[in-house]
Amino acid sequence: MEQQAILSQVTTGMPVVDAVGVEVGTVDLVQRGDPNAVAVQAPTTDPGSSIDELIEAAAVEEPDVPADLAARLLRTGYLKVTTELARTGAVYVPADQIAAITDGRVRLDVPAGDLPPEE
Repeated sequence: MEQQAILSQVTTGMPVVDAVGVEVGTVDLVQRGDPNAVAVQAPTTDPGSSIDELIEAAAVEEPDVPADLAARLLRTGYLKVTTELARTGAVYVPADQIAAITDGRVRLDVPAGDLPPEE
């Protein structure tokens, strides 16, 4: 569970740097992994539902990525990073892509372009 030990050192607001030294952004959310997590299913809503039900169905669950990736992130743990490098303003960092926590920074072992963006 080395990944969980690394995640426990991360706090919101920490800067994130990729494998080549590019500033990715800052940590917005730290989510520890749950090995028993199951796949995320998109909510289904009857088109005739009330406005309150439609708003509730549209509420974004984390992580906001395709279901197969979401299941992996929920099992291993992840960071959500606010960034200007993605069109949606955020990317996700799987726990296994964190190389180290040094000098108050999260250092990744992949380039920023390899990180999945928020949908």
